[in-house]
Amino acid sequence: MPTVVSVTITPNSRKGPLVETLDDGSLRLYVRAPAVEGKANKAAIELLAVHYGVPKSAVRLVAGVTSRFKRFAIDD
Repeated sequence: MPTVVSVTITPNSRKGPLVETLDDGSLRLYVRAPAVEGKANKAAIELLAVHYGVPKSAVRLVAGVTSRFKRFAIDD
């Protein structure tokens, strides 16, 4: 059963790549990629894969393709 993670993405960030855990348990991702043609989503998948120590193929975007608030499923 995959783990579902709620994420807020900040694209074009000079702070990134960085993962912060918020008080409510969700994550805030800072990525350098722009929010154009799915580049920020791809960068978020790569960042989550590194953060959880899984291959990129184990991370799937399940909700919020065009929103900055997203949900990702991470296969164990």
